[in-house]
Amino acid sequence: MSPSRSKRSGNIAEVQPTSHGSMESLPVDHLEWVEAWGMADKAMSYVFRPSTVERLEKVFALARETGRKIGLKGGGNSYGDAFLNEEGITLDLSRMNRILEWDPETGIVKAEPGVTLANLWQYIVEDGWWPAVVSGTMNTTLGGCLGMNIHGKNAYQVGPFGNHVLDFEILLPSGKRVHVTRESDPDLFHGAISGIGMIGVFTWIRLKVKKVHSGRLRIWAKQARNFHEMVELFEENASSMDYMVGWSDCIARGRNSIGRGEMHFARQLPPGEDRYAAQSLRADRQALPDNIVGLIPKSISWKLMKPFVNDWGMWLINTAKFHAQKRPGAEKPYFQSHAEFHFLLDYVPNWKESYRPGGLIQYQSFVPREHAARVFTEQIRLSQQRGIYPYLGVTKKHIPDDFLLTHGVDGYSLALDYPVTAKNRRALWRLCHEMDELVLAAGGRFYLAKDSTMRKGTVARYLPRENFERFKALKQRCDPEGLLSTNMFRRVFGASPAPDEQLERHHKGVANSA
Repeated sequence: MSPSRSKRSGNIAEVQPTSHGSMESLPVDHLEWVEAWGMADKAMSYVFRPSTVERLEKVFALARETGRKIGLKGGGNSYGDAFLNEEGITLDLSRMNRILEWDPETGIVKAEPGVTLANLWQYIVEDGWWPAVVSGTMNTTLGGCLGMNIHGKNAYQVGPFGNHVLDFEILLPSGKRVHVTRESDPDLFHGAISGIGMIGVFTWIRLKVKKVHSGRLRIWAKQARNFHEMVELFEENASSMDYMVGWSDCIARGRNSIGRGEMHFARQLPPGEDRYAAQSLRADRQALPDNIVGLIPKSISWKLMKPFVNDWGMWLINTAKFHAQKRPGAEKPYFQSHAEFHFLLDYVPNWKESYRPGGLIQYQSFVPREHAARVFTEQIRLSQQRGIYPYLGVTKKHIPDDFLLTHGVDGYSLALDYPVTAKNRRALWRLCHEMDELVLAAGGRFYLAKDSTMRKGTVARYLPRENFERFKALKQRCDPEGLLSTNMFRRVFGASPAPDEQLERHHKGVANSA
């Protein structure tokens, strides 16, 4: 017996409840607490870690028999509840981690969804290749990269991860396995990629990676006094740089200081410039150092960070970081390995532990270029007025894309890390809702991989109407029973209480599970 078919309504996640499933219907030894990457939310789920497609199919059959929903989990790097599935099944794909084919002549690789970016770059780098798009951590999986359609520091040139996918095979909730290209089924291609795991499970992925002629990048650092100056520097350097990213001090006040920070620009070395390219391309030469400034073991660094994870401590760190850029010679170019430049989140293992017990969330918005500096300035000013300071701000430049749940705009994104405490939790969620309205009024969008706070109806407000309707139709076509669902999907797309009641229930649930 299977769950009833989805209602044909505006609520994509709205399905008829089943009556035959119970907590005793699934093996208790699979029951686990699953925590969001940001540690501000968690859920009790039945976790299965299949290693083959056949075992995947058995989990889908088990879910259908017991009336459970399935949520997909890759590397578990989504800050919020994107892979949490309260009282349902969490399908952890990390064991499906084989590289199936690799052609060092063409740069085309075929791999299973549990292959991480670390697995990938370590496999291909010595042949002179690098992933076309990477996230800030090397621990994301290829399946997660597709499902969330991640972006990197070169988004303004090459777009999101999905732009570099050639084809894939997907297992639909019905049990059907489909080989998909852009041409064979455009909606399935552009909807499964970006579809937050709600369309099906990738069983293999074929993608094109990027040719590199050295294991090093040439880096320039430059100071920006505020968001307006940062956007100007992005625009001036976009045509000459391969990668760009900006860090902002979001605690600094003052009319001309909000958003002040440091920008990093990177350029690949052309063929022949690196005389020792073969050595610099070795995987062990890309590895991140074990110690900070050669002295402090990284394994304990997060403990040293913890006393500074508060408003005054972060003010001190941000101020010192900003003024350090003024030292003589600070803007001279220097070299970093690809891994050092890209994977800043991996520099200090377990750094997020310094945010316990409440954890953190990340609020990331994407705003058209003509409004970006103003909106980002207003977001920081509003945060400061509410007394809730983001401890980190990261800015990137973007271009539009063709994927159904797109976050891409011809403009900029700002990712803000907020600490979560028992005292600020409700106020923080309401602050994010206020910032939502600033972004929506400017024609902006959001990134579901990072979201923790979005309310029902917001996606329909920022997505082009055609995209929203096509995604609804695709979900109905590929998953008519509504078998694939997560806490985030139900929160953002499905039937839910009124916003204030929804917020109260959410915080009460988190408090009870702590």
